[in-house]
Amino acid sequence: MLLGLVLVAVLVLALVWIFQRRLIYRPDATPVPALPGTEDVRLRTADGLELDASFVRPAQAPEATVLVANGNGGNRAGRAPLAAKLAQAGLAVLTFDYRGYGGNPGDPDEAGLALDVRAAYRFLVEDRRVPPERILFYGESLGCAVVAELALEHPPAGLLLRSPFVDLAAVGAEIYPYLPVRLLLRDRFPVRDEVARLRVPTVVVLGGRDSIVPPAQSREVAAAASARLVEIPDADHNDPVLLEGPELLDAVRSLVPR
Repeated sequence: MLLGLVLVAVLVLALVWIFQRRLIYRPDATPVPALPGTEDVRLRTADGLELDASFVRPAQAPEATVLVANGNGGNRAGRAPLAAKLAQAGLAVLTFDYRGYGGNPGDPDEAGLALDVRAAYRFLVEDRRVPPERILFYGESLGCAVVAELALEHPPAGLLLRSPFVDLAAVGAEIYPYLPVRLLLRDRFPVRDEVARLRVPTVVVLGGRDSIVPPAQSREVAAAASARLVEIPDADHNDPVLLEGPELLDAVRSLVPR
């Protein structure tokens, strides 16, 4: 019986090791139709993939441009309301889908997402001639890790982290407390350690009742980044107030360089 239990445990761990990225990345692979008020654009990654993206301009000359890195679920269509409201607030916005999301080719992993966000950054700087000192990075949950890593190489004018976790293992251990997550993970996303090395204006926005990323982890990231903290007390991870609410929009606007 003991041997049987050991074999079952080994099998479970092996399956988690093999299929772990299906637990981490939850893409909506449906191609995104043309979104009202947006310009459909293509990004090319350093490893040869073409990714779909959407660019939104405000009615007037933009005060800054926001590069949005999504969380681990859905696709950029779910971020269209945020982009529209930021444009109404005078900001240009680039939303894009990672590899494997929104009809894009490829499979997501930590290294691949790093290439994808660099393709988005190059599009802004090289194709649209946006000065780097007028670019803000916006990361949502997993996207916090994506933009934090990019910021080490290309410091933005400001960094908005919405519901960041300490690192992927820390949040994974909350969701799967019965698994040795830190030993099994192949993708690390060390947000806290990366933001501690940055010297850019940073705001952390979190929900006080976040059921996916513990609020304590977001506060820890804010402390490591010496960031201004905006806490919305009764908000859960995917509540509208954290997706496109006024506190979130004000936090982004507060980073616009003067």
